[in-house]
Amino acid sequence: MPEGHVIHKLARELTDKFGGKQVRVSSPQGRFADATAILDGTVLEDADAVGKHLFINFEARQCVWIHLGLIGKFRFKPLSQIENYDTLRLLIADSKIGAELRGPQWCRLITPEEKLAVIAKSGPDPLRDDADPERAWKKVHNAKRTIAQLLMDQGVFAGVGNIYRAEVLFRHGVDPKLPANKLSREVFDSIWADLAALMRADVLTGQIDTVDPEHSPEEQHRDPRVDEHGGEVYVYRRAGQECLVCGEPIQLELFAGRNLYWCPKCQPQASGGEPRAKHGGAWHNCAPKA
Repeated sequence: MPEGHVIHKLARELTDKFGGKQVRVSSPQGRFADATAILDGTVLEDADAVGKHLFINFEARQCVWIHLGLIGKFRFKPLSQIENYDTLRLLIADSKIGAELRGPQWCRLITPEEKLAVIAKSGPDPLRDDADPERAWKKVHNAKRTIAQLLMDQGVFAGVGNIYRAEVLFRHGVDPKLPANKLSREVFDSIWADLAALMRADVLTGQIDTVDPEHSPEEQHRDPRVDEHGGEVYVYRRAGQECLVCGEPIQLELFAGRNLYWCPKCQPQASGGEPRAKHGGAWHNCAPKA
């Protein structure tokens, strides 16, 4: 499932390509045809996002609410290259380019009031300027569930998925199974700031990069990572491989229904970690590998 940076990137692209324009809107598949009949020929004002929710705002207070889910895809293509119309839930187009939506978890026409309700139900989103991390802290501070579970809870941290969860905990030396209420405010603040910085940078590239310069392929004389998500990471999908910091094998466990990745040496049991600022970068709870 795409993480929040992907959805915010889509919102920016929709605004850049269609914002302020009168657009053609259709549902070749037919499952969203009643709504597109209302929207066709109207002005697409802009698009925005909260967490994994995408909102496309049209004139006359109309809003399309999209959640891509596990298999949904939203892509931009020249109109001449769009094919397989029988699987096309939504097509937004001008005279040259089309934005095609396929396989979303849902695609609904909602009112501005319904949109505000979705935003209110979501946790604070590190990518939004109006995010209030205090809302997340209150839930973390009072939770008995693990910090790994809280980071995946969209009502606590909107937009954070399995990759950012694994990486930000590693970057702070936090045991994923630490009870959330054992996390210090200082480390929480550092995690929030780190998420905001990482995700904002990744909106621009469309991939996830979490590795500090000293652990890059160039500095460590290793091959770049090859993965559909792109970017360099410390632990995600690196089970059994050497930790880039200490050399220990990265661990993998199915935890609360999701794959959990961590380094047992850099993130020892019950470790609450430390803010990255204390070390000028990643919290390394272990000696670097030779």
